[in-house]
Amino acid sequence: MASDLQRRKVAGVFDAMDVDGDGFLEERDFRALADRWTALRGADEQRLTSIMLGWWATLLAASDQNRDNKVTIDEVLLVVDQLPEMPETVIATADAMFKAIDADGDGYVTASEYRQMIEAWNGTETDTDTIFPALDTDGDGRLSRAEFATLWFEFWAGNNADAPGTLVFGPLVTT
Repeated sequence: MASDLQRRKVAGVFDAMDVDGDGFLEERDFRALADRWTALRGADEQRLTSIMLGWWATLLAASDQNRDNKVTIDEVLLVVDQLPEMPETVIATADAMFKAIDADGDGYVTASEYRQMIEAWNGTETDTDTIFPALDTDGDGRLSRAEFATLWFEFWAGNNADAPGTLVFGPLVTT
């Protein structure tokens, strides 16, 4: 059963993605995320849409218990419970996300690329000036693919409120 911390982490991501607020994630929510990201970046529409729809297909296959092509937060949390034993799956989604965030393809995520991702995710301007340094644990001003994978795993499969990865999608939802 998902802990309170895991529920809070997932709730923030879920709420940001549930564009129409109907309590379900559907393909159109992932398309809207890709559209927001493309609008911010001004390019990469095909690549971002492909990544987001790929993530949707993975989430749907793993989470949609009643096969209604909709995913509830409780269905997502059932999968989150299994993620600590599925590191290769979590790392694969981290890799796809890293490719989406790394706008210039240099193999690193900068503070500005991270901010763009968070703003696309939330659909609003977001101050990431305190969050990115917490993620950048070696202080070099960027996240490597390996660093990002560690953070992503901490977010999705971890249960430590003090782990830097807890903040991957920004501050946690308060209960």
